Amino acid sequence: MYFIDMVHVYVVLILIGFMELCFVLIGVWVVFPSQTTSSALKGAIQLGIGYTVGNLTSKPDRDVLMQDFYVVESVFLPSEGSNLTPAHHYPDFRFKTYAPLAFRYFRELFGIKPDDYLYSICNEPLIELSNPGASGSLFYLTSDDEFIIKTVQHKEAEFLQKLLPGYYMNLNQNPRTLLPKFYGLYCIQSGGVNIRLVVMNNVLPRSVTMHYKYDLKGSTYKRRASRKEREKACPVYKDLDFQDMHEGLYFDADTYNALMKTLQRDCRVLESFKIMDYSLLLAVHVLDQSPKEGCEPGQAGGDGKRPVAQRVLYSTAMESIQGDGKAAEAHTTDDTMGGIPAKSHKEEKLLIFLGIIDILQSYRFIKKLEHSWKALVYDGDSVSVHRPGFYANRFLKFMSTSVFRKTLSKSAISSSLVLCDRATCKLIPWAEDSDSLNVSWQVET
Repeated sequence: MYFIDMVHVYVVLILIGFMELCFVLIGVWVVFPSQTTSSALKGAIQLGIGYTVGNLTSKPDRDVLMQDFYVVESVFLPSEGSNLTPAHHYPDFRFKTYAPLAFRYFRELFGIKPDDYLYSICNEPLIELSNPGASGSLFYLTSDDEFIIKTVQHKEAEFLQKLLPGYYMNLNQNPRTLLPKFYGLYCIQSGGVNIRLVVMNNVLPRSVTMHYKYDLKGSTYKRRASRKEREKACPVYKDLDFQDMHEGLYFDADTYNALMKTLQRDCRVLESFKIMDYSLLLAVHVLDQSPKEGCEPGQAGGDGKRPVAQRVLYSTAMESIQGDGKAAEAHTTDDTMGGIPAKSHKEEKLLIFLGIIDILQSYRFIKKLEHSWKALVYDGDSVSVHRPGFYANRFLKFMSTSVFRKTLSKSAISSSLVLCDRATCKLIPWAEDSDSLNVSWQVET
């Protein structure tokens, strides 16, 4: 009887979540109807951000106070214009800006000047990304490759607001991070519908052909790309696919250590905020492979031309993992575009682009219930939804053992044992306790 009640409650909550998502998508159509829906929404975004950021420049610089995280500024932009706002060709709408002074500080921390921010977002039409994920959100990319604008649900926007003070402290301590970098939180209101938006850093440069893309959680339950996904020109694979297709990505010792240190620090931050169900977005560019063998640049949203050079500090993968104060800018070249050099198990030269995404999922009641339900039917430790501490440990273990691996130096190889059983041989450093291994072994000279 308890099992049946759990099924009923879980189904109802799933339907509620689905209805909320549908309401957002239908709301976009209601507010901006007709075939120009996309262009109208993009225009309203640019107009609203342009107006609010422009007005913000008149406010003096000062330290961020606690109350600044909870400020919401609102302006009404009628289509005919007003004494304060310009006329436009879109339906009347109200534009809300959340924590404007706090987000201004975040942008300054990453070296984003107001003029550059406005130029990136407002100077050229935004590029709509076609079906980049399963969340149902709309994604827009700035033409210079700097920023992603994503629509989010009410609960995600609300959670980000609550997260801001802790997010502020973490960025002060660790500006080099693989966590999403939020540069603005906004809301468009029109016709009784709210469309919430976040502006974030762009992880994947369009001018680099990504031969493989992965959404990794460290989970095995249903973590394989669907048949429909695999039929796409640029599919996004999952954990089990990665294990089928790769035997790990190999980095030199310093890079591996820096990457894992960054991931460990970021996961502990997420755990402290009770965040789970996040993913590592991982893209692989094979240097010796022609573009035609991967995703065409145009299919990835680009035109094949290199955009304006990156201006945002710590915005590339290589910059994000270097926490020792090295001049990371030297690594962001035309050849690497900030990617992390690596090798495959076949000795192919690779560039790795990565970032942690989807961090606005807290372990709320609905997530606890989802885990309880799945744990009744499947192996509870294998499902993606889990308590934050367990999720972080499983995530890190998968990344440090199955995905990222350290390349052994020649000196390490020469001072190692070759341990063999009937099926396999493996290299073991002399420092390991060979007496505890239940295999027959011999030193290979």
